[in-house]
Amino acid sequence: MAEVTKELIEEAIKGYIEPHLDKDLVSAKSIKGIEIDGGAVKVAVELGFPAKGFRDELADALKARITAVAGVTAVAVDVDWKITAHSVQKSLKPIDNVKNIIAVASGKGGVGKSTTAVNLALALVAEGAKVGLLDADIYGPSQPRMLGVSGQPESKDGKSLEPMENYGIQAMSIGFLIDEETPMIWRGPMVTQALEQLLNDTNWDSLDYLIIDLPPGTGDTQLTLAQKVPVSGAVIVTTPQDIALLDARKGFKMFEKVEVPVLGIVENMSTHICSNCGHEEHIFGEGGGRLMAEQYGVNFLGALPLDIRIREETDGGKPTVVADPDARISQIYREIARKTTAILALQSKSYAAKFPNIVIQNN
Repeated sequence: MAEVTKELIEEAIKGYIEPHLDKDLVSAKSIKGIEIDGGAVKVAVELGFPAKGFRDELADALKARITAVAGVTAVAVDVDWKITAHSVQKSLKPIDNVKNIIAVASGKGGVGKSTTAVNLALALVAEGAKVGLLDADIYGPSQPRMLGVSGQPESKDGKSLEPMENYGIQAMSIGFLIDEETPMIWRGPMVTQALEQLLNDTNWDSLDYLIIDLPPGTGDTQLTLAQKVPVSGAVIVTTPQDIALLDARKGFKMFEKVEVPVLGIVENMSTHICSNCGHEEHIFGEGGGRLMAEQYGVNFLGALPLDIRIREETDGGKPTVVADPDARISQIYREIARKTTAILALQSKSYAAKFPNIVIQNN
């Protein structure tokens, strides 16, 4: 019988390209242990991103490759993950109990950014992460309704707020503090101060990721985020139509100038599928988000259809990922969540080389 060595097992593992990291697990330093006892092989995999929905598929793929090595008689693959804090802007320190902040942004309104943000947050929970959601749209907070949460947050010490919770999400929004129909007639400085207070005066509980749902555009709130909030990365949401892509490019350039890495682009309302006949049509154009990602050298995270269920479920306070977790749309959101956090897990070294003023903070 051929001798089984660690080098042979590593070579077999290198033949598998992990789809979220887009590289093999040996190069990604995700193989934490290889034990060999005769023909029995045990491999420990530790990812840098949550992957509950992909764990079995990954283990099976590695088992198949390792089993093909001459002399191997039995294979056990253990897949786990460890989420650490990643790079933030120079001079900023991480928020207490928050490892990573991911901003979800768009250049213009009406592209489904808030819907994407809440479903991304819920998808990360489903994948095994501890997640918070900050609604930074002071003028038009929508997350309380989307999460089906009402009432006001408690303050145990009279100084800080306890986050509201539903579906495993810790959430904070100005919408919890005012009546739903009360307009916020505030100038820019008041808005940015409110954002800082909502972020810093909330007792977040050991979050792996805090998703910030930004208002559309590139104004005061976005600048405050870039200058005063330790952001690990940003996700740009757009639709395929030219006018949305034009504004999305402005959002991308803004993050680039303030040295916040863009983790990727999500194309929302990519296609419309007729609920009666099943015909699929690109009513807002085709492939714009993917083309933009290629032009700017960033990742295309995924495309979501224009589907009435997404609107109905978020309006009803039970977003798609929790309303129908096995649906194709929910699986797309979960794939986007895995890709986003996998890219975040890899981006620190490459981004630090590009922007040496970025510092890495580890919890």
